[in-house]
Amino acid sequence: MAVTLERSSWPDSATDQGELSSRAAAEAYVGGVCFKLGPPALIGAELEWLTAGPTGSRPSLDQLAAALGAHAPTSIAPASPANPLPGGSLVTVEPGGQIELSSAPFADPAALTQHLRADAARLRDLLAAREISVFAAAADAGRPAERLLRLPRYAAMERRFDGVGPFGTLMMCNTAATQVSVDAGADPAEVQARWTALYVLGPTLISAFACSPRLHGVPRGDWASQRMRTWLRLDPSRTRPPVADWADPMTSYAHWALDVPLLCVRCADVDADWSPPPGATFADWLSGALDDEVGRRPTLVDLDYHLTTLFPPVRASGHLEVRYLDTQPGDSWTTPIHLFDALLSTPAVVAEATALAAPTAGDWLTAARCGLFDPQLRGAAVDVLDLAAAHARTPAAAKELAAAARRCRSGRSPLAAVASSGNGSGRSR
Repeated sequence: MAVTLERSSWPDSATDQGELSSRAAAEAYVGGVCFKLGPPALIGAELEWLTAGPTGSRPSLDQLAAALGAHAPTSIAPASPANPLPGGSLVTVEPGGQIELSSAPFADPAALTQHLRADAARLRDLLAAREISVFAAAADAGRPAERLLRLPRYAAMERRFDGVGPFGTLMMCNTAATQVSVDAGADPAEVQARWTALYVLGPTLISAFACSPRLHGVPRGDWASQRMRTWLRLDPSRTRPPVADWADPMTSYAHWALDVPLLCVRCADVDADWSPPPGATFADWLSGALDDEVGRRPTLVDLDYHLTTLFPPVRASGHLEVRYLDTQPGDSWTTPIHLFDALLSTPAVVAEATALAAPTAGDWLTAARCGLFDPQLRGAAVDVLDLAAAHARTPAAAKELAAAARRCRSGRSPLAAVASSGNGSGRSR
């Protein structure tokens, strides 16, 4: 759920406060700002953890702000400078008190993992000084969902998702992900190939890295990834774009984005209700259909903000955010970083990875429910990880990916692998 489009490490988004002239102009803008063209060189990551106070309950926002000091995000400490940690990572806090590190982008995944590991250790030390622990779990199995952040964005989000039962609040407050971000590509053809690969790979990699079989408050059912279950039950118009029909992602993403219903309409009063008219889309607002209710037309800044309220499995934010993997236990979050770096290393590898995962391309629900218990998904996961190991940048990365392939071949989840290695659950005090 991080709003990475607003990160300054990649090229900036709009600051123009003027009204948009037309839908065509808005779509052209979205295509340009969401898909920055250039030789793909950078990789970044976002790591999320659940947090707990000394009694196991959620820490308060004041406790988190005090622990983070000058690194606290403005969402919990409005006067904070929100300084990055020494390795360049920014800290954010999610609605349920989950804490997240958003890395700077690096050209070398080894440098990325080194800086993230150092920043994660520094974050744990800051929190431990205030008796706050973090634990690497993709779903909170023991505590009911509770929203700590009272920002109007999340109030509007909660109201929007209330219609799908408990899944919206559970997603916001009781889940965590490991996300990897990569450059979009040098030209439209490469963008199309990389975008397609990341979507085709989705079910295969969900099954390979599923590790959230328990989630407190979720309706009954056995799922390999309860976290992904919550996403699949949310607003499909916002979370499941029809990418199988997209020959040109840059144009199609822009068209889709404008037709997604508004999640909120920002205003200067943070205590106001930001909920939009029910069912209204950004295109409706742009056309003047909401003039009576909203009282103004949208600006480029409004459009930038709307883009951050879209939650597809892969989100275009100048770069491409892969958002479909569970938070990995212990320090095994390094494996997905090396995986995507290897699978996107050359056009030929991109094409081969796409072909290997193609038979399971539409099996999102099966992947979340069954994980590696599904033979076809397990076979595809092994093949894709073997391919990544063969194209890893370093022997260390190749060894890590080969171990993940062996794990998948034996049908073991990341949780089982970490438990057998003696590294525990990833909880730290």
